[in-house]
Amino acid sequence: MPAKQRGGASRSLSATEAKELEELRELPNQRNSIVSDIQSLDQRRQSAEYFEEKRGSISYSAGSFSEDTQLVREDGAKLLETSYSMANTGVTRNSLISGLKPLSKETTELGIKADQLGAKKRRLVNGIFHKYIAPVIFTVISFWLRYYKIGDNNTVIWDEAHFAKFGSFYNRHTFYHDVHPPLGKMLCGLSEWLVGYQASANPDYNFDAGSTYPAQINYFGMRLFQVFFSSALTPIAWFTCRSLKKNLWTCYLVTLMVCLESSFIVLGKFVLLDSFLFFFTATTFLCLANVNRLRKFEGKSRKFNLWLLLLGLSIGCVCCVKWVGLFVTSVVGVYVIVDLWAKFWEPNFRILTYAHYWFTRIIALICIPVVVYLTCFKLHLDLLYLPGDGSASMNTIFQANMRATDIVSQPRFVQFGDELTLRSQGPNSNLLHSHQQVYPAGSGQHQVTTYGFKDSNNNWQIENPRTARKLSGYLKDGDTLRLKHLMTGANLHSHEIPGHVSKNYFEVSGYGSEEIGDEKDDWIVEVVSQLYSSNETYRIMNESGDQFHKFIHPVSTTFRLKHKQLGCYLGTTGKSYPIWGFQQGEVVCLDAAPKDSWKSYIDTSANWNIESVVSSGIPIDYEYEYPKSNFLKDFIQIQRSMAASNNALTPDPSKADSIASSWWEWPIMRSGIRMSTWSLSARRYYMFGNPIIIWFTTACVVVYSFIMFSISRRWKSQELVLDEVAMWNIFTSGIVPLLGYILHYLPFIVMGRVTYFHHYMPALYFAMFMSGFAVDYLTINMNKRIRDVIYFLLFVVIIGSFWLFSPTCLGMVGHPRNYKYLNWFPTWTMSDYQPFSITLQQFFSKCKSKLNEYI
Repeated sequence: MPAKQRGGASRSLSATEAKELEELRELPNQRNSIVSDIQSLDQRRQSAEYFEEKRGSISYSAGSFSEDTQLVREDGAKLLETSYSMANTGVTRNSLISGLKPLSKETTELGIKADQLGAKKRRLVNGIFHKYIAPVIFTVISFWLRYYKIGDNNTVIWDEAHFAKFGSFYNRHTFYHDVHPPLGKMLCGLSEWLVGYQASANPDYNFDAGSTYPAQINYFGMRLFQVFFSSALTPIAWFTCRSLKKNLWTCYLVTLMVCLESSFIVLGKFVLLDSFLFFFTATTFLCLANVNRLRKFEGKSRKFNLWLLLLGLSIGCVCCVKWVGLFVTSVVGVYVIVDLWAKFWEPNFRILTYAHYWFTRIIALICIPVVVYLTCFKLHLDLLYLPGDGSASMNTIFQANMRATDIVSQPRFVQFGDELTLRSQGPNSNLLHSHQQVYPAGSGQHQVTTYGFKDSNNNWQIENPRTARKLSGYLKDGDTLRLKHLMTGANLHSHEIPGHVSKNYFEVSGYGSEEIGDEKDDWIVEVVSQLYSSNETYRIMNESGDQFHKFIHPVSTTFRLKHKQLGCYLGTTGKSYPIWGFQQGEVVCLDAAPKDSWKSYIDTSANWNIESVVSSGIPIDYEYEYPKSNFLKDFIQIQRSMAASNNALTPDPSKADSIASSWWEWPIMRSGIRMSTWSLSARRYYMFGNPIIIWFTTACVVVYSFIMFSISRRWKSQELVLDEVAMWNIFTSGIVPLLGYILHYLPFIVMGRVTYFHHYMPALYFAMFMSGFAVDYLTINMNKRIRDVIYFLLFVVIIGSFWLFSPTCLGMVGHPRNYKYLNWFPTWTMSDYQPFSITLQQFFSKCKSKLNEYI
């Protein structure tokens, strides 16, 4: 029985054993569930990796990645609980945990990748903001400040009297003369054309200073055109800083100063040349910064070639606005010389590659600017084809080819007794002139000058000489003559008395009369060249024999007048007499090269021609057609005339110029300029820099100079080791802005012309870069929080100072006494003088009252 019982029916299970058996039966299902979960996790991991590789949409990927990671972590926790449950039922715990370790590792890696992707997302968002959004915000602010109320004052403000008028000449096609190249004034003319300017609607309106614009002239649109150029200065400054690889705080500091500088704002509101000058100066510096940024990729990158070409274009444009553009051109020239010198010493130097460097720079930085400069003057001359006030300063051939010219048909020969006018072909290419006034020193005789306007004091009569037999017939090469001034009756005379401006030449004067005179009144005619008629038939018939070449012909004959006794030649120097000579051109008796030498082709100061025959007994030749004008000769003459006019802009010591200022006054903000009428009913503008920015940049220029000196001293003594990258960074971020400041400031210290506050503005632009870089250098090793605080305080001070002085550039309304709080010094003239201490007390008192009201 016991045996049977052992081999017979099995014993019944206890409750515990039955429960364990049930759990064992469920184990395969749990294992299947685990496998399914692991497969699901694997699919999610693959999905996460896919999103990581295809992260075109960062925000979606990062969000999905985070959700998957969270699910992985939750499922991992569930699996861990399941594994412990399985261990209690007899499943090997160690094998299950070892199977879960890779899963836990993958979960951790997925979490790390999610964090990295989130960081990349933040960097990308920040990058988009700093690269695109920040400059757009600055540009909008800059535009609004310049646009604000530009139409409220409907009078001609400051130099709008010049440049709005010059712009109108392009729409009238009337020739004018100015000291500046034409591009800026052509842009002013373009702005007038774009807003529908019609010269016929107001033919007599001449843009007189302070006059009210007629209703037909859209002065608002003309000023708006300027605003676009001026407001572009701010983003250009931003991108220049970025191209120079400065940190974000420095970029914000420099850009904020450019955006909120009061002088930039007020000069950008009106029809002036300054907006164009600042714009092209800034683009030149921007292009140079990008050329430097890509210099290692020369020959490998099209971007380098593009920036190099744009640099040449900017140079041409800035020089076409004002000759001040030559200063920033010099900065580029210094950079190019240093760059080529460094390339010469490179280890992998190759002569063909080096020659290519030279070739590309000659094309981009010399040829392109020259072409741009010439093209601007060609357009200038083509647009101005009608005679105007300025045409009298141009050569006779140019005037003869103008439409409706007053150089009409006249005799082809001249003879003794004829009355005529003579034009110089030298630096002062004006008409020979004399008047009743005498020299204050020297001989004390009548002044002889050149004059750019046509009047009766330009008329001279050919008379027989004092020392030779009387002549008759046509005037020819080798004849001796005497020139009598018709209005004074005096003779053209010279003697061994030094000139009044050019002491190395002899004075030329008006002396004596028909009865009183001596051999020093006599001059010998020397023919230099002849120009042929533009009518080929007339040329063949009348200009092929000796008679044509040896005789003096009006307009077409270039000749010289040699003093018979002294041997010197009647000529011009390009200089002007002081106020006692009405700032007219100096005429002297000077030495000249032989007429057949190559020097005579360059130096034309002794060359003259007859412009018009006022009275003659010779009949007029109506078949004759004047020679065609030569563009290059006209171009060279305009350059000489511009230089002469610039030299004539000298201060008058006998008059007090309330708006002129000296170079030393600008960095300390000694004074400003009232740009408009100071009427109570008008919005008034005061050309004035932001004092805090001006003083801050001035101090930083000094500090910056010491920084550069310290770096050079430490590098020379080998205390500081600099690699090539660091050297170029110091050169472009340090030396180049300093050079830009010096070259835009130093010339106004040494030049003799009258100067104004706005002449400092290009130098100020470079000073702002120096200031930002100086702050960057001084704070680079500081604690990050301290550095951030310093920059933040600078931002607050700049914004606060702009807010305080904003009425000077945004316009002052009401009584001037309302702005006494701005007039800190007696030399400031926007209101009545009020010491800064009183302004400070008023400020704190106002803050206290506002605080009490708030409480």
